[in-house]
Amino acid sequence: MSEQIPVVLQSVFRELPGVQVRATGPRRARADLHPDRLPTLLELLKGRAGYLHLSAISCVDWPANDEFELVYHLVAYETPTLISAHIRIPRDPGQYVSVYDIHAPAGFFERDIHEMFGIHFEGAPNMEPFILTEWQGPPPMRKDFSTIDHVNATYAWQEYGPEWLKELEANGGGFVE
Repeated sequence: MSEQIPVVLQSVFRELPGVQVRATGPRRARADLHPDRLPTLLELLKGRAGYLHLSAISCVDWPANDEFELVYHLVAYETPTLISAHIRIPRDPGQYVSVYDIHAPAGFFERDIHEMFGIHFEGAPNMEPFILTEWQGPPPMRKDFSTIDHVNATYAWQEYGPEWLKELEANGGGFVE
């Protein structure tokens, strides 16, 4: 481990064999670990190192590897550093355990990731859509989602030619092919 990583963090990471940690900046560290170890890491960071704030959970789709990468961003106020804990889970079935019981804001982030990527978080308080409430298509943030294919399958194309545009084009303005 780097000298840039605070001593309190070094002691936490020593308790979890297999966690790879490296400093990524003066006040940032990245931890890569097996998904089974994440809840324990979050508990240790919160209880022993003061990482009380889960500022975000990010999701990256890696279709070539058939995986999703979940990144948990944690902040400590007393030791102003950010830890990004990275795990990878299979795209199929696209499930992981909710960490809502450790960090309540996770409920919002997990709900958003469920809606946009289709990952189900077991034990999450609410997996109902909140942005795409009328959406009938597949999760739109997956890299294999095709906006063009979805539009062609969902909507009927029609020519757009209101009278005001026809007049404008007749006078040399507007869009002319």
